[in-house]
Amino acid sequence: MIKIKFPDQTEREFSEGINPIEIAKSLSNSLAKEIIVATVDGNLWDSTRPIYTNCEIKLHKWDDTEGKHCFWHSSAHIMAEALEYFYPGVKFGIGPTIENGFYYDIDLPDGATISDSDFAKIEKKILEIAQGKHDFARKEVSKDEAIQYFQHKGDQYKLELIDELSDGTITFYSQNSFTDLCRGPHLADTSYIKAVKLMSIAGAFWRGDEKRKQLTRVYGISFPKQKLLDEYLHMLEEAKKRDHRKLGKELELFMFSPKVGMGLPMWLPKGAMLRERLENFLKKVQKKYGYQQVITPHIGMKDLYVTSGHYEKYGKDSFQPIFTPAENEEFLLKPMNCPHHCEIYKSKPRSYKDLPLRLAEFGTVYRYEQSGELHGLTRVRGFTQDDAHLFCTPDQISEEFKKVIDIVLYIFKTLKFNDFTAQISLRDPSDKKKYIGTDENWEKAEQAIIDAASEKGLTTKVELGEAAFYGPKLDFMVKDALGRKWQLGTIQVDYNLPERFELEYVGSDDRKHRPVMIHRAPFGSMERFVAVLIEHTEGKFPLWLSPEQFVILPISEKYNEYANQVLQMLDAYDVRGFIDDRNEKIGRKIRDNEMKKIPYLLVVGEKELENKTLSVRKQAEGDLGMQTIEEFARFINKEIEKELE
Repeated sequence: MIKIKFPDQTEREFSEGINPIEIAKSLSNSLAKEIIVATVDGNLWDSTRPIYTNCEIKLHKWDDTEGKHCFWHSSAHIMAEALEYFYPGVKFGIGPTIENGFYYDIDLPDGATISDSDFAKIEKKILEIAQGKHDFARKEVSKDEAIQYFQHKGDQYKLELIDELSDGTITFYSQNSFTDLCRGPHLADTSYIKAVKLMSIAGAFWRGDEKRKQLTRVYGISFPKQKLLDEYLHMLEEAKKRDHRKLGKELELFMFSPKVGMGLPMWLPKGAMLRERLENFLKKVQKKYGYQQVITPHIGMKDLYVTSGHYEKYGKDSFQPIFTPAENEEFLLKPMNCPHHCEIYKSKPRSYKDLPLRLAEFGTVYRYEQSGELHGLTRVRGFTQDDAHLFCTPDQISEEFKKVIDIVLYIFKTLKFNDFTAQISLRDPSDKKKYIGTDENWEKAEQAIIDAASEKGLTTKVELGEAAFYGPKLDFMVKDALGRKWQLGTIQVDYNLPERFELEYVGSDDRKHRPVMIHRAPFGSMERFVAVLIEHTEGKFPLWLSPEQFVILPISEKYNEYANQVLQMLDAYDVRGFIDDRNEKIGRKIRDNEMKKIPYLLVVGEKELENKTLSVRKQAEGDLGMQTIEEFARFINKEIEKELE
């Protein structure tokens, strides 16, 4: 008998060799039908793979990330089988899961092509294979066996992958007539897959190396129910309407110029207004919590980033160094703001009475992202972080960390990001070389985050290997209006940079001590945050944030003078807007400004002029009736107060 411990810490005994599906069945027949994969002692495990030792187990359904990834990876194997059916001799690279679905990189036989017009027949074949209810069989093989198999198939890509593996760690997975090199895990059988859609085709260099052969990358997605696929495709159509690149252009918020450079956004007047209001909003919150604003240069001496460790981390993938006429003088565009803030801290002696010291900056940083990875505002080469660094004593960490959580929660509440989880990102214990600092400091920092998140009652998920290279962090994963996940906001505990910069404070014992740093960025980056906000709201921003809160629509040019009087009076009430005095019919003006997402449309004509009133229309809702200018201004300001409560 073996002992199996469950997530609720209960423990049961089972016969040696039992598998996760059988364990699930012992709990509930309905549960067994839903189990896709398991985690056994931290390792993902096939639902049909036997267990021979005492262990901890977690069972995963479709709704779990682990379940979806197993489902989609299994689907990639079935797609590969279908592709091999239509393109005999096709060679396979890698076929991983992605955030939504999967892909497989393939090398088609000479003369063969694949296009969107082939998708329907491939999808049909995938479902035919799935309906055959073929088991996914796992087999451990020696390195020699693996080499012989793929030499026989003439698949040089798999042979290259095998060459990098150690003997005794290699597994094959087979279903129906298809066998692949894979570590798994996979579904119990193919019948779980009920709906599939091939999404697109792209070119991809083997191993991401532009000097090597370009393969064909086929993207797809699959689901256990047709209804889920229909809902996903509907969501994609909605996402197209909300695409921040499309709306950013239509609403005149930002632009890119090839002459300025790829991945370097420029904010247009309306976008700059929106961004300025976000910054002022956060500055007001930060002032309440005792932050002090600083400004640091866009560049720094190379040695600064060597000391911090950023040069080792980002140097090869960053912009090239800036050399000056002086000999051996070398600068870098700053990849992070924290080294500059460390130097500010170090600019004068500090006492424990000065701590915590909270330094905040909207600081622009630069990283050379590959051109193929750039995407609107969400992936750029120059971006501004709403950065802050808190220098505190060890016994202040918990309280300061919880205060930062309060700031993040207030921001999410105000902007109606109500659906989120907090991801506790820890280092990978099996690969500590990626991180700087001692085990002792890492353990203290990780425990501080776990305790603070628990005390604030956050819904959390632990992810190993997702920590920053200098410390663990708490990342906030937000779902937008379409249910898509975005990482917004991060808080990090760091014992390492204070060591590297030799930061000190004099304690109450008159001895010198190291402060601890907390890195914090509630928005993350202004660019990415605005992109997510655009897509979340579909460009219909909260009233306090809208660049233009109203537009005045004169029925004809006779009422332009009155429109200007209204504009001046509303400006005195600090209500923002403009006049649409084009020589167009009022119906056209209303439609055009509805498309621009202007919150309120103020129609003025003869009746309004006589009564010194406005006909008020709310965007997408219609007529609200007549109001005086003062009534409308008070109404707007009350609405803003409600939004910012």
